[in-house]
Amino acid sequence: MKTTSLSRKLLTRVLSLYFVLTFIVTCVQIGAEYINTKNHIASELLTLEKTFSGSLTRAVWELNTQQAISIAEGLVAIPMIKGITVTDENNFVIAQLGVTTGEDNLFIESSNANKTGDDQKYFNVSSHNTGLFGHAFPLIFEFSGRTTKVGSVTLLSSNEVIFNRIQVGIYFLIGNAMVKTAALVLLFSLAFSSLLTHPLNELTEQINQFDIDDPEASKLHVINYENNELNILQNAYNNLIDELVIYQEKLALTQSKVISANSKLDEQNLMLEQEVARKTSSLSTTMLKMELQQRELLEQQQKLQAENSRRSLTEKTLLETNNELKGSIKELKKAQERLLDTEKMAALGSMSAEVTHEINTPIGVSITSTTYLTDLLSKLKSDIDSNKLSKRELNDFTNNSKQGLDLLLNNLERASELITSYKQVAVDQISEKIRQINLAQYLDEIIHSLHPKLKKTNHTIKVNCPNDAEIYCHAGAISQIFTNLIINSVVHGLKDINRGKITIDIQLNGEQVHIMYKDNGHGLSEQQLAHLFDPFFTTKATKGGTGLGTHIVHNLVTDTLGGSIHATSVVNEGLAYEIKFNNMH
Repeated sequence: MKTTSLSRKLLTRVLSLYFVLTFIVTCVQIGAEYINTKNHIASELLTLEKTFSGSLTRAVWELNTQQAISIAEGLVAIPMIKGITVTDENNFVIAQLGVTTGEDNLFIESSNANKTGDDQKYFNVSSHNTGLFGHAFPLIFEFSGRTTKVGSVTLLSSNEVIFNRIQVGIYFLIGNAMVKTAALVLLFSLAFSSLLTHPLNELTEQINQFDIDDPEASKLHVINYENNELNILQNAYNNLIDELVIYQEKLALTQSKVISANSKLDEQNLMLEQEVARKTSSLSTTMLKMELQQRELLEQQQKLQAENSRRSLTEKTLLETNNELKGSIKELKKAQERLLDTEKMAALGSMSAEVTHEINTPIGVSITSTTYLTDLLSKLKSDIDSNKLSKRELNDFTNNSKQGLDLLLNNLERASELITSYKQVAVDQISEKIRQINLAQYLDEIIHSLHPKLKKTNHTIKVNCPNDAEIYCHAGAISQIFTNLIINSVVHGLKDINRGKITIDIQLNGEQVHIMYKDNGHGLSEQQLAHLFDPFFTTKATKGGTGLGTHIVHNLVTDTLGGSIHATSVVNEGLAYEIKFNNMH
């Protein structure tokens, strides 16, 4: 099977996150450098405006076009300036040099700049299509204390200038990021290799060299002075080796005792054989044949006795199990015979058959396990008698016996729990006795007794009840009410619904018990809800429904418990019951 390197996987995830962060930080630094350089160029354009605006204003005012062109040529000669446009007061172009762009491609942003005299407006211009940006300002001529706009100037620069200025910085940022990334990859690779990969490989190699004949020499010896997870793993493995050594020593001691006992037994057998040989040396050939026949008969008799013992034990186990089953079935039949005349006990009869079927499975498994254990004991006895018992066979017998006993115990406990839960609910349903019950625990017993019915569905029942809800009431009435409500929900409300939900909320308000029962099934219409508690009203009349379930619930709540019941429903949203009655102590 192909294995995945844990250190490589962890290193890949860490470095991937670092690469993403480094890329983002580098991009942000390049963007910041770009914006800073662009702002610096804009500041230089403002400086050029202050330097040449006076001379350009006078040249335009005096209609000295040649001087204005000369000044424009001087400005274009500056590497930062890619284009210049000088216009008069009527926006007539006096000089246009370098890169130009149409008016439609310019984005003009107004910016206020207070100067002496009237407030003037200055504009930042840019073109997203050509990568140009710049600064536009008016030419203001002052004469006799009055100001007059005689034209405007537009200075253009480009992103190319910015990139030329920050080119070295970009190379430095990228190079710096690459160097740091390479160094980090190297450091992380070395760290993961020395701290994780190599120790794990060394542990794996030592574990693969494990020698069952000399486990003490198979202990892990890794030079690791740090108290980390690998050190804990090493100590745990070495502790396991120590326990194995102790077990082997105990096993060797036991084996020596067995060998010693066998030696003494052999000596006794030898002495007996010698004595028999001395006493039988005078017997004839006929007596020898009879003795041989007698030995064969004895062996057959022992085999028959062992077989009879095994069969007797199996028969006894079967009789005990059958008696228990007969007793359980007899109790169920008695409960059914008392409740055959009333519809409210029909659910109990169905439940009895399902519980009986549910009990047969663990009982059958228990019988099979008992037979299997009997066979194991017979084989063990035969091996002991013939001195053929080995360590491996003893271990197999121990393991198989434990598995058989565990299987037997689990299935008998399962059958006992089913019988106990059903027995309490069945007795309560045929009894009119008022007794104290813990409502939360009693609901669990009722739901457990309905397990054979509920396990065929994917529905869930959620009970919200205080753990200390101790009340005096007719326990049989409580059992019949919840049994009928849950069966109605499963059979009618949640039919053809997968993973339905039943919710039971119980509150104790002083001496009053307040129960809210709700399912998320099909629900009832207003017309059906009006006849819900009427006798013989059912939505399954053609499929065997009698319509007495809710009528019995209503009578039990109002007559037996002396309480009240109210039902609400919305089609396709479920049916809810609100039940109230007082504590009877």
